[in-house]
Amino acid sequence: MEYNLADLFESVVDVVPGREALVHADHPGTGAERRLTYAELDAAANRLGHHLLDRGVRPGDHLGLHLYNGVEYLQTVLACLKARIVPVNVNYRYVADELAYLYRDADLTALVFDAEFSDRVAVAVPRAERLRHLIRVSSPAGPLGVLPAERTVGGGSERPAGAVDFADAEASGSPGRGFPERSGDDRFIIYTGGTTGMPKGVVWRQEDLFFAGLGGGAPTGDPVSRPEELAERVAAGGSGITFFPTAPLMHGTSTLTAFIGFHFGQRVVTHRGYVPEEVLRTIEKEQVSSVSLVGDAMLRPLVDALAGPLRGIDCSSLFSVSSSGAILSETVRRQFQELVPTALLLNNFGSSESGFNGTATEDAGPERGFRVRVNARTRVVDPATNEPVAPGSIGRIAQCGHVPLGYYNDPRKTAETFFERDGERWVLLGDMATVDEEGVVTVLGRGSQCINTGGEKVYPEEVEQALKSHPDVYDALVAGVPDSRWGHRVAAVVQIREGAKAPSLQEIQAHCRSRLAGYKIPRRLVVAGSIRRSPSGKADYRWAREVVAAGG
Repeated sequence: MEYNLADLFESVVDVVPGREALVHADHPGTGAERRLTYAELDAAANRLGHHLLDRGVRPGDHLGLHLYNGVEYLQTVLACLKARIVPVNVNYRYVADELAYLYRDADLTALVFDAEFSDRVAVAVPRAERLRHLIRVSSPAGPLGVLPAERTVGGGSERPAGAVDFADAEASGSPGRGFPERSGDDRFIIYTGGTTGMPKGVVWRQEDLFFAGLGGGAPTGDPVSRPEELAERVAAGGSGITFFPTAPLMHGTSTLTAFIGFHFGQRVVTHRGYVPEEVLRTIEKEQVSSVSLVGDAMLRPLVDALAGPLRGIDCSSLFSVSSSGAILSETVRRQFQELVPTALLLNNFGSSESGFNGTATEDAGPERGFRVRVNARTRVVDPATNEPVAPGSIGRIAQCGHVPLGYYNDPRKTAETFFERDGERWVLLGDMATVDEEGVVTVLGRGSQCINTGGEKVYPEEVEQALKSHPDVYDALVAGVPDSRWGHRVAAVVQIREGAKAPSLQEIQAHCRSRLAGYKIPRRLVVAGSIRRSPSGKADYRWAREVVAAGG
């Protein structure tokens, strides 16, 4: 047995086969839910895995998951891992041209997609030469919850030629195992980006992903020292922990969160879409222990529901709420903590290229910055020399050890991002940061989003934190606009709280003045009906730049 994700999952199944593994609600509150034990989920994944092999999808081929959250998503990932097929996440908001690019760039051989996306899939598939096997998941009836400001993704009237129904595909395969021998070298690809350019596929060895992205089987403790130890820990422990990844599973963090739950031999809960009130009802009903989400865009609606229509709902089972991919602002954290004082709020820092790097300190905020206690494999380095910077100097965050192999089909970007030093492989992230004498890292922001105004560097995340502490600001993004004198000026797009009066630029500037240096204060303000973010809550800075460039 090796550090292979399918091997590890099966070892857990074998010690707790009758334990509940997955609870999924297509439309929470309607009773339309599915519950699978570990043995049932294992058999379901076996059936689909054998179907894929029987239809000519070979080990090493790439399969795209163009799906909303559902049993089918995690079942398909497990089926791929079992059959040594490489799973590839697909952003379900992409239109046909973007899909055609990703299908081609990822060299997809097979695709599992929700029926709602049939129209755009039918347009994109003919432009992906290697894609030869399609599986269509029937869409459940009823409304689908989405993140605030998510664009409508309707369609589904045209059925792509040759697509087979998911139920038929599953029924055709054997429920037993009997797959080819696996390895820790088997691949797992996570596509990332797309808000500032075309998406990139991060290629992981499964052994590296197990340790870097899944904590080696124990994210909050000592990682396992041998593969068999994972099942031994599950057998020796009990049940009672419920993990709830609320963001889309096509966001890598949510899928990895589900696998952390499986590696603990515990229960995972998912919803098809994000409906804040139903998330809270599920926390109460299923006695959820740990919720993962992405930033204020997902936590703030929970705060509004807890303070309004669902005041008094029982969230006492909730032990932790963690965010990755976007920072939880100090204001929203404080509001949630007042409503659910027993829950621990965690601002986790990581990326598709590095896995988990660390967790923000308790004093992280607008005044001291986004301060992170990082793991032993993380450094701040000079991007020109790849050597560690002196305390207080600005560099880029890098990680060594269990890191990806590179970007799929992109040798140039791989050479820019990955390097070797002293016999170890490193990945150079896009985040600029400083480090202090104690090793605490202060993350400044993405270098690609940095605003240069008169030679001073402004990182949008810091200004956004200050803006969201204003009592009438619901959400905010910051971008630079060209300026003939200073090069660029800081500009802000804000969404106002419902029922609140939009503050003037002068009021916003006065609010920020006590929190930010003068050169960081917004010089232009645009009030938008809503802030555009990805389905996972990540900022869409390309949209923000367009809005502030056109706004008053």
